[in-house]
Amino acid sequence: MDIAQLRELPSVNDIMDRPEALRLASRLPRWAVRDAARHIIDQLREEIMAGGDGAGDGRGIRGREELATMVEARLEAVAARLCAPGPRRVINATGVVLHTNLGRAPLPAFAAEVVAQAATGYCDLEFDLTSGERGSRQAHVADALAELTGAEAAHVVNNNAAAVLLCLDTLARGKQVVVSRGELVEIGGAFRVPEIMEKSGAKLVEVGTTNRTRVADYARAIGPDTGLLLKVHTSNFRVVGFTEEATLAELVQLGREHNLPVMYDLGSGLPRDLSAWGICGEPTVRQAVADGADVVTFSGDKLFGGPQAGIILGRSEMVRRIARNPLARALRIDKLTLTALACVVAAWRDPASVQDVRSLPMTAMLCAPVEQLRARAEALRSMIEDGARGSASSLSVGVVDDDSEAGGGSMPAVSIPGVSVEVRSSEVPAEEMQRRLRLCEPPVVARVVNDAVRLHMRAVFDEDLCAIANAVIRAVGAGEAWRG
Repeated sequence: MDIAQLRELPSVNDIMDRPEALRLASRLPRWAVRDAARHIIDQLREEIMAGGDGAGDGRGIRGREELATMVEARLEAVAARLCAPGPRRVINATGVVLHTNLGRAPLPAFAAEVVAQAATGYCDLEFDLTSGERGSRQAHVADALAELTGAEAAHVVNNNAAAVLLCLDTLARGKQVVVSRGELVEIGGAFRVPEIMEKSGAKLVEVGTTNRTRVADYARAIGPDTGLLLKVHTSNFRVVGFTEEATLAELVQLGREHNLPVMYDLGSGLPRDLSAWGICGEPTVRQAVADGADVVTFSGDKLFGGPQAGIILGRSEMVRRIARNPLARALRIDKLTLTALACVVAAWRDPASVQDVRSLPMTAMLCAPVEQLRARAEALRSMIEDGARGSASSLSVGVVDDDSEAGGGSMPAVSIPGVSVEVRSSEVPAEEMQRRLRLCEPPVVARVVNDAVRLHMRAVFDEDLCAIANAVIRAVGAGEAWRG
């Protein structure tokens, strides 16, 4: 431990009087800047007491001014983290577009700006500006969703599990709900359709087998206590081989014959067909409505590309009953989610938006051609090689073909061609490099394949490339000099 070096450490007050701290305190809470200064000074003290010099380059004793400058250099990142301790921005280099653990669909920038305006001030959430009277929060999205999908009416809640619960509670409490055994799905977080049905007060009636269920199986199960026919899209798995399922159109016809409503839990919520861009085999919301489902439910943050929300579409009479259920208030959508959802609904109205990262980032990522990803990968490889030249001779960087996927419980059988930058270092094992990338600012989440780190280009924005390159260069530097 170098006592002389410890004496040179600046105080928190010294830092708070410096230009960088004053600048930060003008836009961030002063307490966050102050606590950041204290945190960084404590880190430097620990490093010095452990035998280092605060920078890890072995230069020896540093003066107070140099140490203060070192504190200033770290101040903004630490202060920003202290005043925003919740979920933080990360760079998704996994190749999974709707990565559930990373927040699923990224919002378009224009939507984030509108959300920020609603968050930092007041908004017309339930106020009709024309009449000056109380309005409905549903009015901001209901008509637009109906127009987009061809449905008669719409209602939104906080997520799709809530949407399913609310619909079953309204339409089938105390009654039997007939559903195929092969569609009793479980999704992430242990959400199981049978358990949601039990909570709603509906009684489950399973028909068919895991791999084969015919419309005749539903017909045989209908009795005086039947209240609803339910179809569930198995959006997170596929049963292949000797299979058969009743189509939605067949169930609708059966429901009409017996005066029973038909509900379709679509889950993934793709509004329109993307087969022109190679995304095939996924049912669309518009088709579900056209096939005659009385009620359709799906997630806002899967293939719809918006925030977490539960979207309910259907016949006007059904949706009115659902909206009047007292449970609807407990499950209602909040103002920030509603604001973001309204923006994404508006973007879907323009067919060209599916390839526009400014309008619908999620679909733009899914539909991006391999040539575009390869160009992005080559640009990143050049950035890494240029930045590491002369300082990381052990580094090997290449561009490889690497399939990607939609993720988020969507399109499980669809493998999407993609491209990754593959990084190897003879000095830093792949798992350690991957860990270091996660600890960078911003964190970079990547995969390890065949003892190399792979940085997939499908869910990466062009503006992320510089940050990724810097993170890689930092992660493969000398171990003691590197800091997360």
